[in-house]
Amino acid sequence: MATTNLSYYDTATIPNAKSFRFGIVVSEWNPEITKNLQKGAIEALIDCGAKKENIISWDVPGSFELVFGCKKMIESQQVDAIIAIGNVIQGETKHFDFVCEGVTQGIVDLNIKYNVPVIFCVLTDNTKQQSLDRSGGKLGNKGIECAVAAVKMAAIKNIDNKSESIGF
Repeated sequence: MATTNLSYYDTATIPNAKSFRFGIVVSEWNPEITKNLQKGAIEALIDCGAKKENIISWDVPGSFELVFGCKKMIESQQVDAIIAIGNVIQGETKHFDFVCEGVTQGIVDLNIKYNVPVIFCVLTDNTKQQSLDRSGGKLGNKGIECAVAAVKMAAIKNIDNKSESIGF
């Protein structure tokens, strides 16, 4: 569990996102959490130079559906990076474990198969309060942290020369 503010970043240490296209795929489950993560991600992308018209957002029913939504976005939208936003809260059954494992492995598989980084912004917390704290509450907003990761990964994706180094 994060104990520091997830929202801090320094734009001077991040590549300019002006030329990149970003996708965001958002779970509709627990919208009071996922929509806050989405809002934080969009605001951070714009703050890092992304143009609003170069940010595409799609909703999917739940976190398990994030993988298919990201796959379809990769195949149809020519984005430089995608942020997969979801929330799974521990309950009394093993459903939590199956969803978390499936989404995690699915996003890993997308990152291996495609040349588009997919950023894991799925909160997997024990309680709703923990998720609220990490989606704009006392610990900041994980969506912001993931947007910064998306910008950095989009820059790496777009390196033309294999000997070119990139520093943040």
